Amino acid sequence: MAGPAGRPADGEGVDRARRVAAVRGSERVLSSGLPVLTVVERLAALAAEAPAGCGLDGPVDVYGDGIVGELERRVAELLGTEAAAFFPTGTMAQQVALRCWAGRTGSPVVALHPMSHVETSERGAYAQVSGLRGVRLGGGPRPPSAADVRDLDEPFGTLVLELPLREAGFLLPTWEELTAVVEAAREREAVVHFDGARLWECASHFGVGLAEVAALADSVYMSFYKSLGGISGAALAGPATLVEEARAWRHRYGGEVFQQWPAALAALTGLERELPRLPSYVAHAAVVAAALEEGFRAAGVPWFRVGPRVPHTHQFRVWLPYPAGVLDEAGVSLAEETRTSVFGGWSPSDVPGLSFTEVTVASSALSWTPEAVVEAVGALLARVPAGTGGAG
Repeated sequence: MAGPAGRPADGEGVDRARRVAAVRGSERVLSSGLPVLTVVERLAALAAEAPAGCGLDGPVDVYGDGIVGELERRVAELLGTEAAAFFPTGTMAQQVALRCWAGRTGSPVVALHPMSHVETSERGAYAQVSGLRGVRLGGGPRPPSAADVRDLDEPFGTLVLELPLREAGFLLPTWEELTAVVEAAREREAVVHFDGARLWECASHFGVGLAEVAALADSVYMSFYKSLGGISGAALAGPATLVEEARAWRHRYGGEVFQQWPAALAALTGLERELPRLPSYVAHAAVVAAALEEGFRAAGVPWFRVGPRVPHTHQFRVWLPYPAGVLDEAGVSLAEETRTSVFGGWSPSDVPGLSFTEVTVASSALSWTPEAVVEAVGALLARVPAGTGGAG
């Protein structure tokens, strides 16, 4: 079965513990998608990799002071916003932002893409918890356009843009398209909120800095674990008055957690270590995507898709015409036998007979040459039994 929100599941017929063991035992990992450190290893790394001057010798934070406060200051500085607030989850940060904007604009209507995270993966929280109402903006596997915004046949108070649009394959508009969409929202006297869970790696595609991207929106949500390797947590950044109000709603929503220093410390580490590396991951993702296509052709796959062909971030999706369980078994057995792990978990797609996976190009993938990718793909597909294809 597919995981939540279309995320690749742990595997049909492949035990998660076996997959984790296979990745841990691999000498080469292209894209695993799994946290594979033990609790002891993660705790040791948390202390060993902490940035200098982050207060390890000081007291643990209590209700957001100390390390959490330092993280909030750092995020606001990076994004060029007046303030930022730490949240235990991105879902909470998003709902608080939308609720605050509804009160300020006087409109409970939120315009959003039907494939956006707010719509597909937060269990209708903006409607069920905050009493807001969504109107669908655009449709299909593409980012919303300025025309979509102008053509909405009813007023709305807040426009939500997910950057990148994950369920469409981590797609981004061009910089010109994004600025046009924001301008169209301004024409309709709406505020703009960026669902930027993965915004950290989007600046390369836009060709501008993070602060310039954030400046387009009235508020921005960012995740600390999706691209930065953190434990959990998110930030909501924007005007100081909005963030102050958001802190009050965070408390009401149950997000005023007594101690959050492990998550904040891991986030600070990610900002120092992973954030500067993201442009190299994005660049290498294009190399990996092209090599995967070459590998599939060389292996005689009857149909495949790598989308987008030139990734917009360091993540993209791959579709193959085989059952998810078969592909999982092939990948795990390859890792066990050769200590080479190519893909993470596979999931059935909406099209019968096709399965998909998400590829994340990070530090472990940088040493992979195109030739190595082609060779590994061939070795994996050689483990797919003949006659198991579901589409072609």
